[in-house]
Amino acid sequence: MNLNISGHHLEMTQSLRDHVESKMERIKRHFDHLIDADVILTVEKSSHRAEITMNVRGNKLHAQAAGDDMYTAINTMVDKLDRQTRRHKDKAIDQRVRNKSNSSLSSG
Repeated sequence: MNLNISGHHLEMTQSLRDHVESKMERIKRHFDHLIDADVILTVEKSSHRAEITMNVRGNKLHAQAAGDDMYTAINTMVDKLDRQTRRHKDKAIDQRVRNKSNSSLSSG
């Protein structure tokens, strides 16, 4: 997976990069074919915001979160993205099962 991490009005430290990468491991286990993900970390006054746009096979997922500190925002963003990826995966599995049962009914 191609993971691009950038910061706006924020110095990107190795600690922040490592934190994002470790949290994204949770997302990688849902998909074998993650294409790429763009993570943008932003600081505006006292608000810390994290957002991600991730391309998976046949879809684009987006999540964003804000918090008092950057680590909280990253954790919340990954939680949201995790729910989206599970929902996307479940829909794909349901669609394959539905297509398989329809094709077996029409061929019989």
